[in-house]
Amino acid sequence: MAAPVQQSSQPVGGKRKGKAQFLPAKRARRCDAGGPRQLEPGLQGILITCNMNERKCVEEAYSLLNEYGDDMYGPEKFIDKDQQHSGSEGEDDDVEAALKKEVGDIKASTEMRLRRFQSMESGANNVVFIRTLGIEPEKLVHHILQDMYKTKKKKTRVILRMLPISGTCKAFLEDMKKYAETFLEPWFKAPNKGTFQIVYKSRNNSHMNREEVIKELAGIVGSLNSENKVDLTNPEYTVVVEIIKAVCCLSVVKDYVLFRKYNLQEVVKSQEVVKSAKDSQPHPKLGNGKEAKLEPDLELNQNDPSDGKNNQQGAPESSEEPEQRKPRSETQAGSEEEVKPELESQVSEGSKPKESELS
Repeated sequence: MAAPVQQSSQPVGGKRKGKAQFLPAKRARRCDAGGPRQLEPGLQGILITCNMNERKCVEEAYSLLNEYGDDMYGPEKFIDKDQQHSGSEGEDDDVEAALKKEVGDIKASTEMRLRRFQSMESGANNVVFIRTLGIEPEKLVHHILQDMYKTKKKKTRVILRMLPISGTCKAFLEDMKKYAETFLEPWFKAPNKGTFQIVYKSRNNSHMNREEVIKELAGIVGSLNSENKVDLTNPEYTVVVEIIKAVCCLSVVKDYVLFRKYNLQEVVKSQEVVKSAKDSQPHPKLGNGKEAKLEPDLELNQNDPSDGKNNQQGAPESSEEPEQRKPRSETQAGSEEEVKPELESQVSEGSKPKESELS
């Protein structure tokens, strides 16, 4: 039997294969648990910024969100595939009904396998998007920041900001206006009202204008209720607009200024700074009068031994100085009197030869 002829990898003519032969993999892949792997319109979740380490950021986000998610919504529940398909094992004569049931089972199994938190590609560097399912992201993130603000415990090292995203749409002005009209109603439509500000951030997008977006959204908020007022110092609500490529992420949050723009690092740091500033402030009695000024000084002298020693060394010197100055002044006065006649005699003697010379 003849051996098969080996075909050379080099094509005829000595030309290499073009780069079109190697097609890149699709980025919007479907994961095993179902659902998209890339940020797209129609999602809810949490937008997290990190410091040059996205993998560590995802680990910290899962740990933090699962900890507080279990406290607010209970532990996450899963259903095995065997238990799910046990009710669909009956034989059906109708083929069409059997196909519909099979499709329904596949969809149900996919929904059951979806996790409460799922990491997705955001489309920007140092930004991670965590898709949420069955929870309210704005309440969860507010609970996390409120707890860290009170306990003053630092629980993350890589995560910087954590912004809840209540809805996403296409990043085009007409689409954003249409989506915002219904999205902003729970907070600003009469009888609801409040002060607000709009925070805008764009990444990897060049066709959106910041001033136009803020102007249109502010007009929508004003049209929902004329009593809604703009407050840029300490507003009750903050409308967060985050644009990444062709996706617009929207949310309405509270305590945006108090929680340092929802920065987990600054929330803890601000508490430490405030505490150190309070410790460094003088006693409140210091500015109320002369008596109040004397009291803390006496207490400091009693508590600090170093200050007491300095005061004790300073007191005798000041008490001895007047006694020592008196004899010194008398001796100095006597010496001056003795010196004066000597000077006078020298002057008179020195003046005589001058007179003889002149004569």
